[in-house]
Amino acid sequence: MKNIIVLAVFLWFNITLAQEVTGNFETTVSTSYSYQYTLHKPKGKDKKPLIIFLHGSGEKGHDIELVKVHGPFKYLKTHELDAYVLAPQCPKEAYWEPESLYRLIQNIIKENKNIDESRIYLTGLSMGAWGAWNLAFAHPESFAALVPIAGFVDRVPMIENCKISKIPTRIFHGLVDDVVDVRYSIEIYKKLKNCNEDIELTIFDDANHDSWTRVYDDPEIYNWMLAQQKN
Repeated sequence: MKNIIVLAVFLWFNITLAQEVTGNFETTVSTSYSYQYTLHKPKGKDKKPLIIFLHGSGEKGHDIELVKVHGPFKYLKTHELDAYVLAPQCPKEAYWEPESLYRLIQNIIKENKNIDESRIYLTGLSMGAWGAWNLAFAHPESFAALVPIAGFVDRVPMIENCKISKIPTRIFHGLVDDVVDVRYSIEIYKKLKNCNEDIELTIFDDANHDSWTRVYDDPEIYNWMLAQQKN
């Protein structure tokens, strides 16, 4: 009987201590971002479009020449583009972050008064395509065209897909990509197809992860981008 009494007292003591509280918590967390970048400036003083290129993980670091290995800057070595072309470089220890990229773009526009803000195009490969998806969803009002190549797609864009319904979009991926599964591009395409009237998905059946070389080496993708304009 003595043991039963002790147990009863112990249970009563714990019950009386149990409670539920509500509260508020507020804090500020700030992070600094630093990007090197290279900017191609076209000839002439009239209004010119801007192409933004986000590189993949292999070009991270502090050697700005790496951003010219693939994409529009590689194309510019042998071709002309009547457009500004901006290629930031992601630091080695970082990943693309939408708000810092947006501020960089706004600064470039501010410093180059003849950039046509109705003709700003966003493209990227692999990690850069992932960054392009996230930046487009963060600021859909900013872009006249979107070209992601071989990119992973986060859950939020998958859920909020129609947020970029007004951005003409061309998606490219390799069928046998063993780095980023082609299913990401297929899935986001299916979701966007329900609300975006100007969207296409191209799957190269013989391409692994590098499905970007044939896209960026072809004048057709630049001709298409430069023909797009926000209403």
